[in-house]
Amino acid sequence: MMSPASSRFEEIEHTADAALRVYGGDFGELLVHAALGMFGLIAAWENATLSTEREISLSSVDAETLMVDWLSELLYLHEMEGIVYIDFDILSVSPNSLRAIARGTDEWLPKAVVKAATFNDLHIDRTPQGYSATIVFDT
Repeated sequence: MMSPASSRFEEIEHTADAALRVYGGDFGELLVHAALGMFGLIAAWENATLSTEREISLSSVDAETLMVDWLSELLYLHEMEGIVYIDFDILSVSPNSLRAIARGTDEWLPKAVVKAATFNDLHIDRTPQGYSATIVFDT
């Protein structure tokens, strides 16, 4: 099972909460890396076995709202089920809609509590390599 890698996201300094800088070759990959980064803050899952699969469909007004909605949905499922989602297939994605398969595990160790993904300082930027985003989480 894969674990978070620094080439996909990095934790950055933030005065009160947790923040990540996330990278992706395309928008779908950016969303996947944001989810992996969020769960990397929440849990350690090395060598975990996938035990749960969910299809997630979302529609939002713009890319930033879709990012927050995606992370919020995964966080909600995590809180309700105790599952850490660590494997994703993006079935379709646009700046305002997403269909994905999320697979998770119940074999994980807690690291930190993330209460919410926020719009605070949220920036999604096009780069020569694809996309980058800064995401702040309420902890």
